[in-house]
Amino acid sequence: MNQQTKPWGAIIVMIALFAMIAFVTNLCSPMANIIKAQGEISEVLAQIGNYGNFVAYLLMGIPAGMLISKVGYKKTALIGLTVGIVGILVQWSSSLLNAQENLGLVFGVYLLGAFITGFCMCILNCVVNPMLNLLGGGGNAGNQLIQTGGVFNSLAAVAVYIIMGALIGEVTSETKIADATPALMIALAIFVVAFITILFTKIDEPEQAPVDMSLVKGALKYRHFVLGIIGIFVYMGIEVGTPTYVNMYLVNTPELGINAATAGLIVAVYWALMMVGRFVGASIGSKVSSRAMITTVSSATLVLVLFGMFAPTDVTVSVPGIDWANLSVIWAQVPVGIFAFLLVGLCSSVMWGGIFNMAVEGLGKYTAVASGIFMTMVFGCAVMLAIQAQVAEMTDYMTSYWVVVFCAVYLLFYALVGSKVKK
Repeated sequence: MNQQTKPWGAIIVMIALFAMIAFVTNLCSPMANIIKAQGEISEVLAQIGNYGNFVAYLLMGIPAGMLISKVGYKKTALIGLTVGIVGILVQWSSSLLNAQENLGLVFGVYLLGAFITGFCMCILNCVVNPMLNLLGGGGNAGNQLIQTGGVFNSLAAVAVYIIMGALIGEVTSETKIADATPALMIALAIFVVAFITILFTKIDEPEQAPVDMSLVKGALKYRHFVLGIIGIFVYMGIEVGTPTYVNMYLVNTPELGINAATAGLIVAVYWALMMVGRFVGASIGSKVSSRAMITTVSSATLVLVLFGMFAPTDVTVSVPGIDWANLSVIWAQVPVGIFAFLLVGLCSSVMWGGIFNMAVEGLGKYTAVASGIFMTMVFGCAVMLAIQAQVAEMTDYMTSYWVVVFCAVYLLFYALVGSKVKK
């Protein structure tokens, strides 16, 4: 597929979906601070939104791939968006309940909404990643297009942390889930606009193999694919775990004197750097192999995280943020180790596209169902976050980053050894 024949209308729609996925998914992490304000809530329970969102991938990943095989990418995307609208409305309804009278019910409804929304995110991810890879022509060119979508994905993530930080402000016992209503309404509007846009957009559907569970067995016969889906499982611990616990550390360490609004601006730097990294990845994606990219960034992640864990907390650096209310730049003093964690955004930026590109290389007719299996393993975010939360509960926030170190070590192994195509 050359530059002149690329279907740019379909590409733009897929990139827009990529951005929307990040906006809705990343609502869960800053919401953890609101959850903690509802009562005596542990670190593990505070991440309840992330659990609901990402556990949904475990149940929906393979069915989503099968759905694509049966009805195609466009109809699957429309089904996913409909599910997402329902999920956002259920999450919003939890804010109408009185947490003082029935905290369990509030949590239950919020968790259900996050779970339903997770179904949507899984379905849309199954559509977006293989479509961008196919529309780009596969190989390095396909990876380049996925990285381009990732730029807008990161931009949406930046917006979420800034918006949520501004809405939450100072976290107190009076902070309620209702405080996040404007962000939920933005997400709802995005779903509706995306549904209408895709409904009237022509997408040339690639040929799909018939729906058959034997396709799952066929895909799993490829060693590099199996190791790749394990790679995406642990990668989620890097992408989401790193900024989530920067945010939790900043907000819940009183001696730093940083409120939730400022913490949101600081954590947004992580996603801004992720956007920069994806822009660079998109620029060089047609020239640099996915294997070289993942080898480089996983090694850099190891260095940055280990430095961040052991750096002295009394040595600080200034981190910029944008006060959108006053359109001004603010500077906050954070420990140098926190700044190192923020730099991990540059590394995680190209991991998703690189892992996916290597994992589905040469799968042919198994690509659609392989994408579904791939999405199933995204539930690793819930598992890795729960493990990191438990470590943080038992020790401290900095010690919990050993979980991220483990994830980076595995990705380095996959890039150097596991991604080599044997079949």
